[in-house]
Amino acid sequence: MTMVIHQPRVAWDGARAFVRAAGSPHSEGFAARVLSRLGSEMYGHFADTRQRLLTALVETGGDRFAADVEAGKWRVRLEDLLRTRPELADSVIELTNDGFEI
Repeated sequence: MTMVIHQPRVAWDGARAFVRAAGSPHSEGFAARVLSRLGSEMYGHFADTRQRLLTALVETGGDRFAADVEAGKWRVRLEDLLRTRPELADSVIELTNDGFEI
């Protein structure tokens, strides 16, 4: 039986997990896994996300708006990645699971 991966769902779940991980104290370990599984471009995006979340935390005291905006960016980014590199779906799913465990 062939397993079908619903890329939009994987991207949305991944987006939420990546943003959660970026805002956590364990972001460095997660970032290293992003680098090893998805490459330097996604690693850079993750570092940018973390910086924007930290800046928003300082400026707003914890407004969820920044996290929601970042999740939207990650959803598009991951969906594009899965569309062009479907072989990375397992890596995105593994990272998603790691991100939700943080």
